[in-house]
Amino acid sequence: MKRLAQAVAGSLLVLIGVALLVLPGPGLLLVLAGLILLSRAVPAVARFVEPVRERAMLAAEGSVASGWRIAGSSVVGLGLIAAGVIWGAPVLHWLPATGWSTGASLIFSGLIVFALLVWSYRRVHGPRP
Repeated sequence: MKRLAQAVAGSLLVLIGVALLVLPGPGLLLVLAGLILLSRAVPAVARFVEPVRERAMLAAEGSVASGWRIAGSSVVGLGLIAAGVIWGAPVLHWLPATGWSTGASLIFSGLIVFALLVWSYRRVHGPRP
């Protein structure tokens, strides 16, 4: 039963991560998390974990390589949060899929951008003393 739950959760994370590769959100990290869970249930999947981990870590390092990239990621995070508020509070009625379900997912994506930015910065540059 545990292996089945891990396989289902891992598969869902991989699917959501693949969708987030083109949508705003941490797609590569969700694919990695899904593969790790899935590899516990299906050992043959374990061979895909390390290449995805390397790619995800390179992307994390690249996101904080310069001040401009950090600023750009911050603008994207703020933009996602602002868009979430606009979509959530039906300010512009002509927008598709208005409502707090869409708004909350955009706000959550913006918060994830900031959390990943802080995590990547600490991982690359070390924590402040």
